[in-house]
Amino acid sequence: MRLALYEPDIPQNLGAFIRLAACLGAPLDVIEPCGFPFDDKRIRRAAMDYYDLARIVRHASWTAFQRDRGPGRLVLLTTAGAQPFPGVALRTDDTLLLGRESAGVPAAVHAAADIRLRIPLQPGLRSLNVALAAAMVLSEGLRQTNGFPAS
Repeated sequence: MRLALYEPDIPQNLGAFIRLAACLGAPLDVIEPCGFPFDDKRIRRAAMDYYDLARIVRHASWTAFQRDRGPGRLVLLTTAGAQPFPGVALRTDDTLLLGRESAGVPAAVHAAADIRLRIPLQPGLRSLNVALAAAMVLSEGLRQTNGFPAS
């Protein structure tokens, strides 16, 4: 199972993704451009000493990501998702895609997703932090597929 982050615009969230990816052994695809320099010190501060332990693949664009990504479903986490989490059976080769914190993903990215998944929230509330949403769904996917690292 992989994580993918579409054009992130908050460096601390990318740092949290890097730490999550390192700790749970999930490769991380970063789809650029980012809203900040990729070498921003805030990323390393949030990722702590896990930065060099994560398997990060940078993609210059959405087109490059689509061309280079491996097999498996593209599972978009979105507030506009039709399928509620955790009612979806996740697979080991799924890529969990999350959008920009400020704007989500454009319509073309929505259309490319095999599954559009939403996390049900209390009425009137909009969304979770993107890194928290990723951690919830990745953890459930690893639980379903027996993919947690052996301790």
